[in-house]
Amino acid sequence: MVLAVVLFVGQRLMRPLFHVVAMQKSSEVFVLFVLLVTLGLAWVTELAGLSLALGAFLAGMLISETEYRYQVEDYIKPFRDVLLGFFFVTIGMLLEPRVVASQWVMVALVLVALLAVKFALVFWLGRGFGNDKPAALRCALALAPAGEFGFVLLSLAGREGALHPATLQVVLAGSLLSMLLTPVLLANSERIVLYFVASEWTQRAMALHQLAVKTMATQGHVIVCGYGRSGQALVRFLEREGVSFVALDADPERVRQAAAAGDSVVYGDASRREVLAAAALARATAVVVTFADTPRALTILAHAREMRPDVPVIVRTLDDSDVEKLREAGAAEIVAEVVEGSLMLATQTMMLLGFPLNRVLKRLREVRSERYHLLGGFFPGATDTEDEADATQPRLRSVMVGSSAACVGMTLRSLNLGAMEVEVTAVRRHGVRDTNPAGEMRLLENDIVVLRGTQEALGKAEIRMLQG
Repeated sequence: MVLAVVLFVGQRLMRPLFHVVAMQKSSEVFVLFVLLVTLGLAWVTELAGLSLALGAFLAGMLISETEYRYQVEDYIKPFRDVLLGFFFVTIGMLLEPRVVASQWVMVALVLVALLAVKFALVFWLGRGFGNDKPAALRCALALAPAGEFGFVLLSLAGREGALHPATLQVVLAGSLLSMLLTPVLLANSERIVLYFVASEWTQRAMALHQLAVKTMATQGHVIVCGYGRSGQALVRFLEREGVSFVALDADPERVRQAAAAGDSVVYGDASRREVLAAAALARATAVVVTFADTPRALTILAHAREMRPDVPVIVRTLDDSDVEKLREAGAAEIVAEVVEGSLMLATQTMMLLGFPLNRVLKRLREVRSERYHLLGGFFPGATDTEDEADATQPRLRSVMVGSSAACVGMTLRSLNLGAMEVEVTAVRRHGVRDTNPAGEMRLLENDIVVLRGTQEALGKAEIRMLQG
């Protein structure tokens, strides 16, 4: 009864209440309101004789149905990982290894029974809701292991004495082992589907056949890998210029809608060798990877270098952290979104300031020809998010040379910072900035040296400069 009231009334109250709180434009008030909703529903379910965890779970369900769910997710991200770690630590503390070792046969039986029952139930529900057999099988494989809420129920059962301690340990061990098997099941899900569903082989073969038929008479075309927003924008340009292309996308729903609208897009995973062969890579003039997924892009580059070493491959990436890796893999051109956005911002600013167009274009060509080297690295700040301040991405750091620094009187070359993969991008002396310092330049007291490198390398370079 309490659950029905919470779900029925909560759905109608949550959205307008969040709207009122959001209108205050205060992140502190917003976070406090999220905590109030979560703790309030947990308290209500506790009064009703249910668990606190169930109330928090219901709060999450209600919040997820509002348009503020992404904002809530962003605000609670720092707490989520820490609390999730505490949760699994407490679950691990409940396990008694000696009891499990003495009851390993029962643990194995519980593990098999749990996986079998959940697999059968999810597969049956998937088929009952109209999904095809491969999709239902993939869902069943992903959801067959135990979930986090099952551990909440087990801890509650143990606290209330609903299960004998020995039985609780066996079930807990079986559930934990099932979760450890989750990565294995997900990694091999495609093989399992292909083994048990013969029609999946047929569908893939038909998709490859349709792709091969479509490209049979195609020559000098562009293979567009990925038909998302970037891929569709590229295709519009190619169509205006009369350039033939073949677009590949692994999202069947997107392919269905785009093909129904008359777009030349075919279902296929571009990271698979046979798909690229069916797309007539042997006769293509270029390959464009429009999705920002470096591992898949590297796979495509490897296939392209093996099958057609002379074809140029253009790759899209989020930032400049993977530029060198993609270039070494054979990418002809790399488009870094963050850097290209900065270039467009600089271009518009220069043109509005009255710089001649040919001078602006010259600067753009210089930066792109140097693989964004001029714009490589950034000064991190306290407000940077984890993605913006990735540890592997080049950064800039200003090092003040004090009177007691070990590098006073030393030349830049003698410091040998290049061995640490650190580059000196500029030296500021008496207010004058030298952006191309020579290796023979000797450092003096009060110089400011600007270094570029990874966070770890910069730390080592700074220690060498200041302490020797």
